Amino acid sequence: MFELPKLNYSYDSLEPYIDTKTMEVHYSKHHKAYTDNLNKALENYPELQNLPIEKLLTDLTSLPKDIVEAVKNNGGGYYNHSLFWQMLAPKNGHSLEKPNEYVADMLNATFGSFDAFKELFTKTATSRFGSGWAWLVKNADDKLEIYSTPNQETPISQGKTPLLTLDVWEHAYYLKYQNRRAEYIENWWNVVNWDFAQKQLLA
Repeated sequence: MFELPKLNYSYDSLEPYIDTKTMEVHYSKHHKAYTDNLNKALENYPELQNLPIEKLLTDLTSLPKDIVEAVKNNGGGYYNHSLFWQMLAPKNGHSLEKPNEYVADMLNATFGSFDAFKELFTKTATSRFGSGWAWLVKNADDKLEIYSTPNQETPISQGKTPLLTLDVWEHAYYLKYQNRRAEYIENWWNVVNWDFAQKQLLA
């Protein structure tokens, strides 16, 4: 059965960009609920309980029809959040505002410059209607792409590899930023873990 993955940092490590209380509630309540509900959906299907989450989400059509939506929603929530926490890193006195050279070269080749990439990603995240996620992915053609998904849909269900993601559900920012999603997104850039993005690319 699936377990809530451990954070690599404390709840207050991302202050002042992402506040302590939001981190605590987001991780221990929202992510835990997705984890628990995913396990509940799989209760009657022991043959599925030990499969990797990636396998479940990339092959939704093979699942029993009565749990497809539950796995899509809760499995997506479990997977997306598990990635999201790894894509954040405390700003411990060194700049995380720019990617390393390898990632920067790929971003420049696709989007023209880091600033152009950042502008497009920010626009995509800001304009996502309702709840969802903004993504930088490598698509099936091995090219970088920026797009957004609604609710807890995930790129791996569409044959794409996530490199970077931002949660724009209101629960990710409302305690600190209320309705100011744009401010939340602007501050999020300060805690992006570019080392993780490179590992995703190399993988």
